[in-house]
Amino acid sequence: MPTRTARTAWNGTLQEGSGQVELSSSKVGTYEVSFPKRTAENADGTTSPEELIAAAHSACFAMALSNEIGKAGGTPQALEVSADVTLGQRDGAPAITTIALTVRGEVEGLDAAAFEQAAQAAKSGCPVSKALAGVDITLDAALD
Repeated sequence: MPTRTARTAWNGTLQEGSGQVELSSSKVGTYEVSFPKRTAENADGTTSPEELIAAAHSACFAMALSNEIGKAGGTPQALEVSADVTLGQRDGAPAITTIALTVRGEVEGLDAAAFEQAAQAAKSGCPVSKALAGVDITLDAALD
């Protein structure tokens, strides 16, 4: 299996510094990061570790769900997945406290109960979910 790489160049202190995250394996981009913007409501054109985790989790979950739907005898037509990753406090330090996965699907061959069962299996089987096992992950799954 492949290994994927990202790299960050950081300059300055935590509060006044900034950095650039490069998606090295895919070479699709370099993105600005800043701790004050990471903890602000408005990201103001920068990304954050939480947003990158949300992207990874939503993509992984969508792939895992597509597989689970097929195993259950259905055919996914369209899946819209979002992941909301919350940075909060745990034991007085910044921590990822929750991840809320939301999926809406157009699926042939499965009813709502079977879709929910496939979504729960994808949530527990997705490699990113497994890597984030210490975080409270919720799931809201429904057919369109």
